[in-house]
Amino acid sequence: FAADPVWKGWSRKRVRAAKRSGRIVINAIVYAEVSTTFATQRALDQALGPAGYKREDIPFNAAFNAARAFLSYRRGGGLKRSPLPDFYIGAHAEFQGYSLLTRDPARYRTYFPTLKIMAPDTHP
Repeated sequence: FAADPVWKGWSRKRVRAAKRSGRIVINAIVYAEVSTTFATQRALDQALGPAGYKREDIPFNAAFNAARAFLSYRRGGGLKRSPLPDFYIGAHAEFQGYSLLTRDPARYRTYFPTLKIMAPDTHP
């Protein structure tokens, strides 16, 4: 949603492809992260549209798995300031069998090895 001159085109193509192949699921954490580019919640909700993105709660099993992955990350020397929300997002997608669209796949690949990731191979 941001007007990122480097990634907007790549992201837009991937989102369109994902919509054609099925539904796109977001949880409250993704919703919060995306909201930073909108002035109002109404504008965000209009951009997401009623049929564009399915809103889904994070299952408790996925939350537990997120904590386990984050603990492994910390024990491996990961920075304390690392955002736990990324682990919730990864665990949610992995637990439900979803694909995850991200431009930063390294952490997800390390801590959620069975997660299907859609990421750029190189810079766009």
